[in-house]
Amino acid sequence: MSGTATLDRAQQKPPQDVNHYDVLIVGAGISGIGSAYHLKHQCPEKSFVILEMMDTFGGTWQTHKYPGVRSDSDLYTFGYRFKPWVGTPVASAQAIRDYMKDVIEESSLGEHIRYGHRITHCSWDSRTNLWTVEALRKSDGAGVIFTTNFLWMCQGYYDHEHPYIPNWPGMDRYKGLFIHAQLWDPKIDYTGKRILVIGSGATAATVIPAFCEKAAHVTMLQRSPTYFYCAENKNELADRLRQIGIDEPTIHRIVRAQIMFDQDLLTKRCLEEPDTVFEELKELIRHFSGKPDFPFEPHFTPTYRPWQQRLAFCPEGDIFRCAVEGKLSVYTDTLETFTEKGVLTASGEEIEADIIVATTGFNLLMMGGIPFEVDGKPVDWHQTVTYRGMMFTSVPNLAWVMGYFRASWTLRVDLLGDFVCRLLNHMQKIGARKVEVALRPEDKDMKLGPWMEPDNFNPNYLMRGQHLMPRSGDKREWQHTQDYWREREELPKIDLDAPEFHYR
Repeated sequence: MSGTATLDRAQQKPPQDVNHYDVLIVGAGISGIGSAYHLKHQCPEKSFVILEMMDTFGGTWQTHKYPGVRSDSDLYTFGYRFKPWVGTPVASAQAIRDYMKDVIEESSLGEHIRYGHRITHCSWDSRTNLWTVEALRKSDGAGVIFTTNFLWMCQGYYDHEHPYIPNWPGMDRYKGLFIHAQLWDPKIDYTGKRILVIGSGATAATVIPAFCEKAAHVTMLQRSPTYFYCAENKNELADRLRQIGIDEPTIHRIVRAQIMFDQDLLTKRCLEEPDTVFEELKELIRHFSGKPDFPFEPHFTPTYRPWQQRLAFCPEGDIFRCAVEGKLSVYTDTLETFTEKGVLTASGEEIEADIIVATTGFNLLMMGGIPFEVDGKPVDWHQTVTYRGMMFTSVPNLAWVMGYFRASWTLRVDLLGDFVCRLLNHMQKIGARKVEVALRPEDKDMKLGPWMEPDNFNPNYLMRGQHLMPRSGDKREWQHTQDYWREREELPKIDLDAPEFHYR
């Protein structure tokens, strides 16, 4: 994640220097650091730089500071393929940053990172086959220009500075503290406070147990229920392999394989037998909450099938234990208006709170909101067609890392790292300076649709932002399938001389 955003270019000081690199990576988050590792090891002769808006690495794991912030994917698969994970499957943000720090230091990536650089404009020139990347340097306010042969976008997919907050009526009347979780200030003291959390997704599942430790009481107000998956925060296979003396790289490889096999099976079962999966999820909740008759109606019975939206992970069933212990109350209703003391629901219930925390998600931000041009013409990403969710028609020498939702994000960082490095090496071999994907003759009348079909995956942020995203076709080459288990077989076998690739 780089947190890049549009800035008025007139506000910049005149550029002081121009820097050229073979490859420019945008963002020093989990995607950017992983991509840089692959680039350094698979294309060692390529010069590269990583531009990061913040003053340090980490991306999401640096910007998110709300209580209890942790991964919602297991770290055996969220961790990189090349770097064994040795902690608990669900880890804190600090543990993830420590892991990334080790990767940076072990591969000497720090010397390639330019912190405090906010990108303001990217333009491609077919006469020179170069991207020109304009940035604003935080340290002195100077404009800096970079040129590069290839642009590797690893800046994330949402706006880290402006979260999604619905325009609720009466917000100005509320006398307490209102804040979105994405903007949480760690200095806020919530000890003994009544806290209202609006929303019920992965962020709510994270902050609520943390709030319950010190707050007087926590209330969750949700429009509709979410699926939760409860399990112990450990991996028995990993622990057993360590016990018998297996080395960590082998443990990492075996446990990743086991988890990915289980995830694939669960994904298929969510499609084929969703009711049975839901019953199993409920049984886990009963077990971890310690309440055999835990009531699921109306607050924990979603209206969609499992994995049509993200499945929120609850280590040890913590959020349900909070409910059983009386520390958490749940309302399933719509918010009618804010009041001086809290909020009023559509059913007429007033919920009073000292602090109201919105966990209402984020706003999609294609390419970090950076303005792009190709040969002087602004790029409208929605008018492009995606090539496997990583390249785009009419946009040369650019790859974009968009990870998985149903599997760990980083699995795709590794896959795309292999692909991009193979593409760069292929271009060098054939003497090409430009590569562009284009629809083939057989794609001429192909039906185009949204980047993600709602029946496949339909979280609110994605549905709100479909108009910002590229379009997809009805053939696998022109889709982002979100299917890791097929892509891990397909992406390494892509024919780089296939007709959809145009070189010059």
